[in-house]
Amino acid sequence: MKIRHPFATFCIFLSLLTPSFAKTVKVFILAGQSNMQGHGKIEANPNHNEGKGSLSHLAENNEKFKSLKDKSGNWIERKDVHISYLSSRHSSKGKLKPGFGANPGMIGPELGFGQVIGNSFDDPVLLIKTAWGGKSLAVDFRPPSSGGEVGPYYKQMLDHVKSTLENLNKEFPGLGKNYEICGFGWHQGWNDGCDMGMTQQYEENMKNFIKDIRTHFDSPNLPFVIADSGFGGSVEKSGRRFLIREAQANAAKAFSKTATCVETGEFFRPVDQSPSKQGYHWNSNAETYYLVGEAMGLAMQKLLGASKPKAKGPKRFEARLFRNVDGTKSFKARFVKFNGETQKVTVSKIGGRTITFKLTFLHPEDQEYVKSQAE
Repeated sequence: MKIRHPFATFCIFLSLLTPSFAKTVKVFILAGQSNMQGHGKIEANPNHNEGKGSLSHLAENNEKFKSLKDKSGNWIERKDVHISYLSSRHSSKGKLKPGFGANPGMIGPELGFGQVIGNSFDDPVLLIKTAWGGKSLAVDFRPPSSGGEVGPYYKQMLDHVKSTLENLNKEFPGLGKNYEICGFGWHQGWNDGCDMGMTQQYEENMKNFIKDIRTHFDSPNLPFVIADSGFGGSVEKSGRRFLIREAQANAAKAFSKTATCVETGEFFRPVDQSPSKQGYHWNSNAETYYLVGEAMGLAMQKLLGASKPKAKGPKRFEARLFRNVDGTKSFKARFVKFNGETQKVTVSKIGGRTITFKLTFLHPEDQEYVKSQAE
């Protein structure tokens, strides 16, 4: 499978080569162990620290997180960011919202990551997340270039990516079949840090992992973001945990401007501000998981050169050819809006004249285009 170069400038060039009604789905792969699964509690437990550290508590008391809920108090589902998630405990797919963590009551880095990346592209975004608890890079995710037996979860990860992309239109109707693998995010390290031998191998294994992933997808500069294992906070300066973080940073540095390592220690929150005492799971603090993902998204955004968010205000669509239902006639216009209740489409023809007509007037492929743009 040949994957086109991921950078934003090439993505723009690619759009000129494809039919005007086809969108290019921006695909980002997220992988790791339990902290990529995510153990950030969504609902508050008022009997434990007054619910502090849960996403619900944050949405009620922290201005930054209030935008995650609508006026009725429901979690907002992003229409432009989709996710396919494979894990041993909880596998699912859908539009991005809270609930794609280790279980439906938790979040992982995908939520913050998806908010940043979703705001960076006009095309739809698909996150393909694979994560399993208690897995090492040295054994479970072992890359081919490290020698020995390839890790079974390395294989499962790639199998899930392949299956999702081969069945993209079936798994996510309306997204189409055109996609671009644009980046890879990694958050893992606890299990390797439990063994000095694995710890000492981590840097080389991480470098091999990055090289092998890029080789597999035929994308030698695929942007790669590592979120380091900062569970002990910023004060941790020794021991195996510190050595893992050092190895993660060194591995990223080996790839110059195409990989980076995000320091996460500053996102650690103490037990009295969190839903649990599980330090290795960031004390189940939803703010921590969100900020880790957000930092990964911002780092990815920088690697891609896609630092400008979507423009405010109404979206302006490109002019394209619309065909009648049997394809015998066509006209050039810009899509303006679609009324789902009346099933009527409004377009602006070249010259500025606006016309409205029934959706069924259009060719089936153009009907799909209208529906997808109206989402």
